Amino acid sequence: MKTVGDKILISPDLTHLPNWIEGTIIEVENNPFVGVVISAETEDLFKPQNQKVCLP
Repeated sequence: MKTVGDKILISPDLTHLPNWIEGTIIEVENNPFVGVVISAETEDLFKPQNQKVCLP
């Protein structure tokens, strides 16, 4: 069983990127409706927003 802090590879089926990407597990939840849910963070999938965004 994977635990928080473990390094994992995330499938292109989930990210829609051409290759697998490396991530770190940040939460493991036993969801009674869908089973085990693993949340992970990556170093490069998201980038900080550096500009203001105007919403209508």
